[in-house]
Amino acid sequence: QVQLVESGGGLVQAGGSLRLSCAVSGGTFSMYAMGWFRRAPGKGREFVAAIGKTGGNRNYATSAKGRFTISRDNAKNTVYLQMNSLTPEDTAVYYCAAGGFGPVGNPLDYNHWGQGTQVTVSS
Repeated sequence: QVQLVESGGGLVQAGGSLRLSCAVSGGTFSMYAMGWFRRAPGKGREFVAAIGKTGGNRNYATSAKGRFTISRDNAKNTVYLQMNSLTPEDTAVYYCAAGGFGPVGNPLDYNHWGQGTQVTVSS
């Protein structure tokens, strides 16, 4: 079955950067649109960014625009989320997801999910 494994989370000071990775196995990576979502303490799941199957189309949440960049390497079956200018409000568990549609922000359009990686931003 399709498996997604996130990595790259950790503790960073406000203003710092992190790069998350999500390795996909068990499926044809290039057939999936990929998304990043997050869940902050006490809050619901929130869309962060998504990228189309070839990487040509990208979609960002307002909170991510100008600070985060999503990319993918179809040769490595991996999607990335470069996060810059982090603030404490970015503290959350970050999940990657794979779906059959375009780079959309609706989590219901994604069929496969990773276990998540914790990102903590200190002030």
